[in-house]
Amino acid sequence: MKPATPLLIVPVENQVRELDAKLLFACVAAERGFDVVIGSRPYVNFALPSLPPGTYVAKSMRARSRLMFNIILGLGHRLVAWDEESLVRYRSAEYCDWRFSPDTFRPLSQLFAWGDDDAELFASYTGNPGVPVHVTGNPRADLLRRDVREFFRAEVDALRDRHGEFVLVNTNFAFVNPFVDQLALVQPSARAGAPKVTRTSGGMSAGFAAGMAAHQQAIFDAFRILVPQLGSWFPDRSIIVRPHPSEDHDLWRRLVADQPNVQVVHEGNVVPWLMAASVLVHNGCTTAVEAAALERPAVAYQPITTDCYDFHLPNSLSHCANTREQIRDLLSAIVAGDAGLIDEHARQAIFARHLSALSGPLASDRIIDVLERAGYLLDPPPRPGPWRYLRARATAAGRALLKRINARRREHWNSAEYHAHRFPDITAAELNARIARFAPLLGRFGRVRATELSDHLFRIARDAG
Repeated sequence: MKPATPLLIVPVENQVRELDAKLLFACVAAERGFDVVIGSRPYVNFALPSLPPGTYVAKSMRARSRLMFNIILGLGHRLVAWDEESLVRYRSAEYCDWRFSPDTFRPLSQLFAWGDDDAELFASYTGNPGVPVHVTGNPRADLLRRDVREFFRAEVDALRDRHGEFVLVNTNFAFVNPFVDQLALVQPSARAGAPKVTRTSGGMSAGFAAGMAAHQQAIFDAFRILVPQLGSWFPDRSIIVRPHPSEDHDLWRRLVADQPNVQVVHEGNVVPWLMAASVLVHNGCTTAVEAAALERPAVAYQPITTDCYDFHLPNSLSHCANTREQIRDLLSAIVAGDAGLIDEHARQAIFARHLSALSGPLASDRIIDVLERAGYLLDPPPRPGPWRYLRARATAAGRALLKRINARRREHWNSAEYHAHRFPDITAAELNARIARFAPLLGRFGRVRATELSDHLFRIARDAG
């Protein structure tokens, strides 16, 4: 492949969470002059040594990304970022130590925020050496807009035909119910009373990680009682349980096996599921923010609450219930049409602080505006020194070899099974079908096409014609 510069490199970690939004972002970038490489994050990273110098869009700034960031810069790529998960966070000084590192802020040339609240967090982080922070919104929010959400209309209609009126339960318990056991927030230690800090809790103190795990476990246990009861409370409706992408879905399937109207389904983007549902049930899920933007009611089940461990933003956009009786009454009122969204003024005040670009230019366009003003469409990235480049190539090769070995280890977080769970197979034809759905909604992308480069890796670019 010999794409023309400038190149934009867009890795995707969780397909159902990110792909549609990042495909829209890639289409905007391609229309405005970039060639885009997009695909599964591990496979994007495997391909980096063979790509010409470009701009890599990172999805977070965790300390464990330090090695990969050094490889990216050493190979001659620029590095910009947004944080997929910083929109929804807990209130603790330990958050920044968990999510950020001075070593991963230092290489960034631009940083994009969901909204003012997100931008203030980035700017105030003591490990930020002065990276420019731009309040652009996130491409995932583009999908929630009135002028874009009809992209999902056919899926919404199909879901309603298939499930009828349904209650959607989104779970968020990867800390205590992980797909891979090694990714639990804490694990038992040989020393009594001393939980082992894991890859997932890296950056947290052991005490905070143990407290967060205990809090999540208590909520998880309450949901395990609640979910089967929903089927009994609403026998004339389907109950759809949609676990977090990193959770063990089989646990939920076993739990509801004898409930004929309760199904565990993890298919496609959550947006059409929210649009089709009568109501969302959750605790601290980003999907409640998305539901509120889509004007769908949500109920947060909070059997216990704490200021430092709860995820307050999504709960603030929901009706809140502390007991099963309260949640039954709230859901009954909502499905009967006697209750709906929380107060409109409260919703809009929250959006104004946390979620930019719900109107006006797309977040995707605002991000490309920043890159264009910074000269990324005209100026190639600075060339690394020869020794740094050779060291980066050697490190990338060693890292890729280790990743491929670990892909054969069933219980490893790099296992092929876990990759297939997070990034199912998809073809260029399917991507082009999605691009064709965006085109009439926005009056754009008529010449933008996807082509397959290799397994789980695609190019998005304008036709030459």
